[in-house]
Amino acid sequence: MKVRQIPDKCCGHARCATYAPAIYRLDDDGYLAIGIVNVPADREREALHGAKACPERAIEVIED
Repeated sequence: MKVRQIPDKCCGHARCATYAPAIYRLDDDGYLAIGIVNVPADREREALHGAKACPERAIEVIED
């Protein structure tokens, strides 16, 4: 599984990083800064939880 940041949608709520800090990195201003990340199998559940927590839907989940 991969997750991809949707440019210009992040508003800096940081809910994704609250649920999956190892997957969702934030920049110095508190905005999502991941591009595309390959999610390890043992982290998929938390990555999905973080993506679903985003009120702006700024994260796309790409299934392999």
